[in-house]
Amino acid sequence: MARLARGQEVLTKAQELLITATKAHELRILQSVIFPLVNGMSTIETATAIGRSPRWVTKVRNEFIRNAAIVKKNSNKIRNKAYLSTDEEKAFLSSFFDSAKSGGLLEVSVIHKSLEHRLGRKVSLATVYNILHRNGWRKLVPDKRNTKTDVYAQEEWKKNFQPFSYR
Repeated sequence: MARLARGQEVLTKAQELLITATKAHELRILQSVIFPLVNGMSTIETATAIGRSPRWVTKVRNEFIRNAAIVKKNSNKIRNKAYLSTDEEKAFLSSFFDSAKSGGLLEVSVIHKSLEHRLGRKVSLATVYNILHRNGWRKLVPDKRNTKTDVYAQEEWKKNFQPFSYR
């Protein structure tokens, strides 16, 4: 005989949150808590029903029971190798952006040298591009042709053009 699912003390809280769940991830967490308690489903049956692995179901059930709430993931893991914090990056780039807004060009090589000087070490050029991308800069490249070009007139000219010949 299988063990009875634990977590009866958080069942009402999970059912209340189930009504207001807006994301599929939250819904699956709440289902992993509610299904074993209400329907008597095993971990494997619950995992099959919600489309996750039994290990995931067990992990999120235990986190929910321990905290009586959905545990939010820490979004700082994305920047675990960043040289500067987001505020420091904005402050560092503000002078470059100000000069670019007033008609100047944003030279990546200058920013790269300045960043290396500030950090006191060498950094790759990709690091500079990543910092610029995170702060809303994008590389503007001229179009391949003029936007005011009259393609029809060009084609007519090509048809009627008589090359100069020495006769």
